[in-house]
Amino acid sequence: MDFGSFLAAPEIKVKIITYRDIFQDKAMLENRFGEEYRDLSAVVKLDPADLKQLDVKKGETVILKNSFGRVVVKAEESGYETPHRGIAYMPKSPWSNMLISDETGGTGVPKFKDISVTVTSAKGEKVTELML
Repeated sequence: MDFGSFLAAPEIKVKIITYRDIFQDKAMLENRFGEEYRDLSAVVKLDPADLKQLDVKKGETVILKNSFGRVVVKAEESGYETPHRGIAYMPKSPWSNMLISDETGGTGVPKFKDISVTVTSAKGEKVTELML
């Protein structure tokens, strides 16, 4: 074993904003449990500086966790020119729903726009599978 194997993986805190995606919606209509839907839905889009801090490359998996759940998804660069460290974007999907509180404050609508999570590298782990 080398010394690096004893070091914890870098970890950052981010706020996730969920959104709808027309390509994801199309894939969901065709096959909600298909590979294309998973590839478009089980992703988190991070600022390039956040990816660098995590030592994660585009397409590698990361762990998103908070007090409501834990999910493994693929990391992507957000593609926005304006830096947005600490803010991540994720399509509304079963994967993002695993991180949302069931508390609605009496409105009946969960909070999809301000989800606090911790992100770490998930080197070697596969994307979380949906339970049928």
